[in-house]
Amino acid sequence: MKHIQFTFNTKLSTIDTLILPVNDQGVLSDALPKLPQHDALTQLVAQLHESDDFSGKTGTTLLLIQPSGIEIARVLLVGMGEADKLTPKSYLSALKAAAKTLEHSGAMHVANTLIFSPPPAHSIEWATYHNSQLFQHSEYDYSHESRGEHTPKASKLAQIIYPCDPQRAAVQQGQATAFGMALTQDLANMPSNFCTPSFLAETAVELGEQYGYDVTILEREEMIEMGMGSFMAVAQGGDTPPKMICLSYTGGEKNQAPIALVGKGVTFDTGGISLKPGAAMDEMKYDMGGAATVLGVFKALGELKPNINVVGVIPATENMPSGNAIKPGDVVTSLSGQTIEVLNTDAEGRLILCDALTYTQQTYQPSKIIDMATLTGACIIALGHHVSAILGNNQPLIDTLIQAGESTYDRFWQLPLGDEWDEQLKSNFADMANIGGRAGGTITAAQFLARFTKEIDWAHLDIAGTAWVSGKDKGATGRPVASLVQYLVNEVKA
Repeated sequence: MKHIQFTFNTKLSTIDTLILPVNDQGVLSDALPKLPQHDALTQLVAQLHESDDFSGKTGTTLLLIQPSGIEIARVLLVGMGEADKLTPKSYLSALKAAAKTLEHSGAMHVANTLIFSPPPAHSIEWATYHNSQLFQHSEYDYSHESRGEHTPKASKLAQIIYPCDPQRAAVQQGQATAFGMALTQDLANMPSNFCTPSFLAETAVELGEQYGYDVTILEREEMIEMGMGSFMAVAQGGDTPPKMICLSYTGGEKNQAPIALVGKGVTFDTGGISLKPGAAMDEMKYDMGGAATVLGVFKALGELKPNINVVGVIPATENMPSGNAIKPGDVVTSLSGQTIEVLNTDAEGRLILCDALTYTQQTYQPSKIIDMATLTGACIIALGHHVSAILGNNQPLIDTLIQAGESTYDRFWQLPLGDEWDEQLKSNFADMANIGGRAGGTITAAQFLARFTKEIDWAHLDIAGTAWVSGKDKGATGRPVASLVQYLVNEVKA
């Protein structure tokens, strides 16, 4: 992924492309700085609008090459719609359209003035963050060897110049977030015969070597000996070795309890004996989206180096049917000592997460735990693909995560927990069942995990609807890296 250089207040004589925000009246933003040839640019935009060559509607773009009377090789007009109706969604849509247009141009050194048009109630810092994150992220191109003869994107974009007061922290965070999202996307997009639990472990080791993290990898025999009966029950059906992958970032005081991120890492989910339908089963390579998110966040932490302590724990395995696979009706004993009746082997994510949550608390004594998982199809039915579900036992923690999601537009929607849903997990043969029926499936899955986090502040992110998209644009999204990085940055400031 090409590293774009972001600079401030550089002489605009060095640029080859100027990006200008235009409203639906054909008028440049009043907040723009006094640009060279400002009057000529204003007149040009007005003429194009009057002649119906550029409407200024949100997300429309027009790239002008060597415009008459303008001493800049390219001028990119970006429609911002009605000035008083600009929303975060429409603003970000305009940024994405601008970045996409630049992809298909020869632009190298670009002056970007879009940060002077943030939606109401948002700051220039907010706009700067999103500009740097989106323009850097636009350089992402999955080009793993598995794509065969795919030719990687040949973008020429090398520099983005902001003709404004420096907002360096916002730029740095936006760019680091884009790097983290790219790693998450690469891992999730990779076929499962490449991205195995061992490959995730190797990626963690590489991050540790690059950024100085402590990395520990637990192997099958060690986890069996420790008593991770729930995690190992899922792993026993496959020949691919499971891993418990642990990373530690120490940016704060050594005696400061870390924040723990726990990510589900099922590198391929067949459903086990409760076999999934064949249609779209290929997308079950994305069932390690939580694990990929943890590694993406750690990539961003390595770039930002915030003053905070964070641990990442990833239970990684395949879920396969075989003569050794766990069967519906089997009872397993978790690391916590609680027993679980496995009524459906396709509800495996909670079985590996519960042991990871217990291990994290026992090993790292974190101040709080946030787990993330492509956990339930029910979440997609409830919320679609626009927001992730959030549930937990500590409202201030949930509120701060929701706030971070709103800021980054990587949003969460809270669902409830309670005794009513907990009762659905009742089993006649164990402490609990691993499913609670079709009703409230996202909630009962979280309620299952809540039984393993009673002594700690905990939030659960169900990202089944947001970690990837299907259809012609199939691919990983890199979510929710942005919101988690923002949350951790906010914790430093708190």
